[in-house]
Amino acid sequence: MNSIGKSHLNVQSKVNQDKHVYLSVSKRMFILVLILCSAVFSHAQQPIYLDSSKSIEQRVDDLLQRMTLEEKIGQMNMPCSYLGVFGRSQEEKLEFARGFTEGTLREDMGPGGGFFTLTNSVLDQGTRQQADFLNTLQEIATQKTRLKIPLLQTEEGTHGLMCADATIFPEGLAIGSTWNLDLIEDMYEIAAREGRAVGIHQLFTLVIEPIRDPRLGRNQEAYSEDPYLVSCIAGTIVKAIQGDNLAAPDKCVAGFCHYPGQSQPLSGLERGAMEISERTLRSVFLPPWEAAIKEGGALGVMATYPAIDGIATHSSSYILTGILRYEFGFEGLVLCEGGGLTTVVYEGLAKNQKEAGILALNAGVDVGISYEDAYQKPLLESVREGLVSEDLVDRAVRRILKQKFRLDLFEKPFVDGKRAEDIVHRKEHQETAHQAAREAIVLLKNDNQLLPLSKDIKSIVVIGPNADHEKNLLGDYTSINVTQDIVTILEGIRSKVGRDANIRYVKGCNVVGNDLNEIEQACRAASQSEVAIIVVGENEWRTPGKKGTVGEGYDAATLELTGMQQELVKAVYDTGTPTVVVLVNGRPLATRWIAEHVPSILEAWCPGEKGGAAVADILFGDYNPSGHLPITIPRHVGQLPVYYNYPPSKKYWLENAWGKPYVDMDPAPLYAFGHGLSYTAFKYSDLKITPSETGPGGKVNISIMITNSGRRVGADVIQLYINDPISSVSTPVKELKAFRKVWLKPAESKKVQFELGPSHLSLVNRYLKKVVEPGEFKVMIGHKSDEIVLQGTFNITN
Repeated sequence: MNSIGKSHLNVQSKVNQDKHVYLSVSKRMFILVLILCSAVFSHAQQPIYLDSSKSIEQRVDDLLQRMTLEEKIGQMNMPCSYLGVFGRSQEEKLEFARGFTEGTLREDMGPGGGFFTLTNSVLDQGTRQQADFLNTLQEIATQKTRLKIPLLQTEEGTHGLMCADATIFPEGLAIGSTWNLDLIEDMYEIAAREGRAVGIHQLFTLVIEPIRDPRLGRNQEAYSEDPYLVSCIAGTIVKAIQGDNLAAPDKCVAGFCHYPGQSQPLSGLERGAMEISERTLRSVFLPPWEAAIKEGGALGVMATYPAIDGIATHSSSYILTGILRYEFGFEGLVLCEGGGLTTVVYEGLAKNQKEAGILALNAGVDVGISYEDAYQKPLLESVREGLVSEDLVDRAVRRILKQKFRLDLFEKPFVDGKRAEDIVHRKEHQETAHQAAREAIVLLKNDNQLLPLSKDIKSIVVIGPNADHEKNLLGDYTSINVTQDIVTILEGIRSKVGRDANIRYVKGCNVVGNDLNEIEQACRAASQSEVAIIVVGENEWRTPGKKGTVGEGYDAATLELTGMQQELVKAVYDTGTPTVVVLVNGRPLATRWIAEHVPSILEAWCPGEKGGAAVADILFGDYNPSGHLPITIPRHVGQLPVYYNYPPSKKYWLENAWGKPYVDMDPAPLYAFGHGLSYTAFKYSDLKITPSETGPGGKVNISIMITNSGRRVGADVIQLYINDPISSVSTPVKELKAFRKVWLKPAESKKVQFELGPSHLSLVNRYLKKVVEPGEFKVMIGHKSDEIVLQGTFNITN
């Protein structure tokens, strides 16, 4: 072939090649155009509620109008997985959860809205199982249901996430005893972080009711008797759990219980009616709710069991809508209590579940957690029969959907199981639990400086039913399967002394009953030891085969030690061996004999997974006790109510020249609110109050100097109380209005300042309005409520 032919062929080849490239590019562009057109078309067909660029209100409106009544009622049910309807075996329960999620279990109810405490009750094998199965359920909800609505998962968070593997912090009064809001914030941030990591979206059973009757067993879950202290804790918890962005991977909804209170029930019994006035409701019980909701923005509330003023709370529009939503501006979800819809029936306000459902829905209960008929087929019938408006169903479902959108669940329903394993119970979380337990322990008594003990001690006997008991350290609302190693108090003590020390252990007796009597052995061992440490108190209600003495549903007629425990303490004390008593308990105990005789007493409460190590730290001086009582401890149950902020009439009767106390005992409490000793000493001085006069909207600045006058580093809780002597209604003899926990080195001093404003000085007047009245106010600063060391006054003028 000549060169011209070759050139032609080369040119033709190049043309063919360019043509191929052109066609290839054109084809790709055509395909790309088709894809883009398809995407645009698809986007145009996409429901508004699945479009993340739309507002939450737009998405909710769109989704709600697409839902059948059955689907709406399905969303209103988020059942507790310990209910019998789930089945008996784990596989039966898991299968029920799958079917409930998909909406295939019954024709009268669509796919369920979520679950309450599924992770604790069923997924008890740990973090990975929890994350994987919750992902499985979300996959069913978002891929196998008509509307692809994700689940809302709720778990208990009383003192940490209630799941196997999760960090177990001190509970209730132990948390209150720290008086450390920064530490409390750390604890609940961890609870939220661990919860969201495994797929939990709401943490409930955050009990912000002031404890007004310690006989109620579930008061173990609450923090204090004082409305102001509880309010501070409530605001801190909202900040810790919810933060500023619910869609964040470490935040949850803060669900507070039990609105508006149940901690002063008739006869101290679970679900007993709250026979209180509206002024008491607004002065004592509502302030923590106002702090959590109106000021903090909390998005979860659980209605309480008791009837208040003759009306079951689950049917009270005034409480659940008037106060909660209109006064406090609540925008979240109201869950019923477990079996709470039934309260409307047994209080006699409805003859059956169908009527109860109508009343509860109208009152403002959004979610049923107990698979009660009231929010199932009878409600469906009530709507179709015209007995209740579907608008009320829509109101509840709208709130549920908004909660799910706030949490970004439509875009991010799944979690990373590996990430969850890296987060849950990590070392830093355990260290926080340890510090919380240390700060929770209250040194009640320490005659002749028996504590701290020397680590060079050669012989110790550790005695008592709670000395080597793991579960009793943990408290109520702990996972049914505790997977981590719990250090008992006995083990903590053994870790502190040298190898040559002789550590004897005798259980002595059980918490309840007289079936174990080792008192003689305990006395013999005490006689051979340099010191006896006796650990007594209460029995955790979840212990298999044991009758509980405290916790939900375990109310007490007396606050004395149960079983043979006091007999055990007396016998060991009588040996003459120096004796220390450690109390492990969920409620205040009336231990009069021990308080009068035993030289050193520690109140450990329910100190959590690191409680044993923390008690040992205190006993041997590795940590200086800094806990202060957030509740008054009575001498006898007959004194109740015994809270420190009592009315002037009690003070008048006890202090009047012709007044008499009880004929059979001292009327003063065993230990006052705010009491707590240290291994060092603190002095207060230089009280300054400025200005000395201001108007009802003004602020008053108060400052003092605090000095560590002892030889150890330590912390003290400065407590500021006020009294309004002359007012339009009777006010308490003193009320806590500020506090500060301060750490100081020996001989170190710090200036501490407080600011009081209208929120601190207001009262609920005769017309049930919060007002600041003119007049003189007394300022009292002390180490505890009955030990005031600095006093001053200021005036509010018109």
